[in-house]
Amino acid sequence: MKLIFYLIFLIPLFFFQLNKFWWIFQMSMLISLIMFLFSFLNDYFSNISYFLGVDFYSYSLTILSIFIISLMVISSNKINKTFNSNLFMFICLLLCLILIMIFCCLNMFLMYIFFELSLVPLMVLIFGWGYQVERLIAGLYLFFYTLFASLPLFSFFVYLYMNNLSLFFDMPYYIPNIFFIHFFMIFAFLVKLPMFMVHFWLPKAHVQAPISGSMILAGLLLKIGGYGFLRIMILNELLFFKNSFIWYSLSIVGGLLVSLVCLVQGDVKCLIAYSSVGHMSLCILGLVSMTKWGVLGAYMMMISHGLCSSGLFCLANISYERFFSRSFFFNKGLLNFMPSMCVMWFMFSAFNMGCPPSLNLLSEVLILGGMLSYWSYSLYYFAFISFFSACFSFYLFSFTQHGSSNFLYSFSSGYSREYLLLFVHLFPLIFILLSLNSFF
Repeated sequence: MKLIFYLIFLIPLFFFQLNKFWWIFQMSMLISLIMFLFSFLNDYFSNISYFLGVDFYSYSLTILSIFIISLMVISSNKINKTFNSNLFMFICLLLCLILIMIFCCLNMFLMYIFFELSLVPLMVLIFGWGYQVERLIAGLYLFFYTLFASLPLFSFFVYLYMNNLSLFFDMPYYIPNIFFIHFFMIFAFLVKLPMFMVHFWLPKAHVQAPISGSMILAGLLLKIGGYGFLRIMILNELLFFKNSFIWYSLSIVGGLLVSLVCLVQGDVKCLIAYSSVGHMSLCILGLVSMTKWGVLGAYMMMISHGLCSSGLFCLANISYERFFSRSFFFNKGLLNFMPSMCVMWFMFSAFNMGCPPSLNLLSEVLILGGMLSYWSYSLYYFAFISFFSACFSFYLFSFTQHGSSNFLYSFSSGYSREYLLLFVHLFPLIFILLSLNSFF
């Protein structure tokens, strides 16, 4: 609660046109991150206060929320020069508040309200600071997919309250073993993840969103689906165990097909967006295997993908700010044009395919263990998904860095702000893996 009040009391800052306000907000987010890092944590809900609490599921995701929001501020330096920069900062703060409330609520209905509310600031970001006219249809896709999927979840919460008179996560509930109830419980979170077949809103939203919108989408809003899946799964594990083969089948085929779709993309942001769908398919596979390895691997993949994918979108934006195009045919020869950024492109592309020493590698190994215990033949599917994942990551790196540049400029170096932004994305991916011994 102290963190929530701290963020709420930042709101009056937005009414002042301060020159240094951009960096005051940045420092405030980092202070709130330090405040949260030193909070007491137990393996069950701790720090309980006014329907809010933290456990191992929500702790890392809350840290990731504050972290990505503060990085959004660094990446959106061009908006700093515009007249509506205060509105942009207010949207960022609102998103931060909503995400913290989602991850820390102990009540399902409160979580549902903030789950729906997260749509509003994101649509303002896409409509207000998006790139092309197509952002209107992208916002429409996002709105209707989320709205259509969340109504069944709302009806499930009504049913649960009518029968149990409680909506707290830690209560024992009687939920009948009926498939439609299972579908109503889970569909909203599968759309948010997104699962293959209900993923069409994601590439559109990513491509039309500004860099800050892409970062928050890839880094956090996809993770709400995985978090909700984890929370809802605990209510009736037998029901999930009986019906998980449906989502397992869709995700294992979808992960393979989406990896192939990545290889025919002509847009840099579109390829990174589709790679997110492929990685989230692996995340669903880990979750529905319902093994300790699978769930832990899926949770680690949520953290690692949030940082890695967000970093790739930052790199795509750095080249977009110079070339004013996201097409692969214009973003060629970056090795000659921006040689200093080539190492960052290589590191993020390698981590995206799960190379050591990244957290992505460990999460994929753990998910593979969960998949094998669920269905032994899934090894072959996983091998193909992993191979094509390496293919499109290599395609992304080689196509952007090699070839002859289409522009007359001979050289461009990155700003120190951009290197800081990319390093801060990269460092936790390596550091968390190397320091796991202190966690387990």
